[in-house]
Amino acid sequence: MERTAQRLGRALVVLVDDRVAQKEHEDTTGPLVGELLEEAGFIVDGTVAVAGEVTDIRNALNTAVIGGVDLVVTVGGTGVSPRDVTPDATLGLLDRPIPGIAEALRASGLAAGATDAGISRGVVGVSGSTLVVNLAASRSAVRDGMATLTPLVQFVIEQISGLEES
Repeated sequence: MERTAQRLGRALVVLVDDRVAQKEHEDTTGPLVGELLEEAGFIVDGTVAVAGEVTDIRNALNTAVIGGVDLVVTVGGTGVSPRDVTPDATLGLLDRPIPGIAEALRASGLAAGATDAGISRGVVGVSGSTLVVNLAASRSAVRDGMATLTPLVQFVIEQISGLEES
């Protein structure tokens, strides 16, 4: 499994939640994503909690991309409320959107009964050499989203790094 961890690379989790960012509420989904990423073979650099502000989200994503992580997974802020701005913040940073993965995350979430995954506006794409994925915040959406995402991640990261022919 150590070989897989080296092969898949580094990941960072960005939790978009006003209350967690202000330390008014305990984060329960960030650790779950981190655990699932480690099980998939990633070295997880940590979880960063930010408020649902476009600037805060972009700063966290930029830091991850500049820091050279292979995968950054955002959790939260993907719905339709006025504070749900994660997809808006993410879109401006993507060099190449990957709408098929975002649609697969929504479809599998709905099939599993995660309503928030079904109404998620989350996006997926490449920024520099980093794969960026937006997940809805419920534990069921995270579990199902990671189950859908994990088989695709290695292939996408290999494509990004030029290790795999198109």
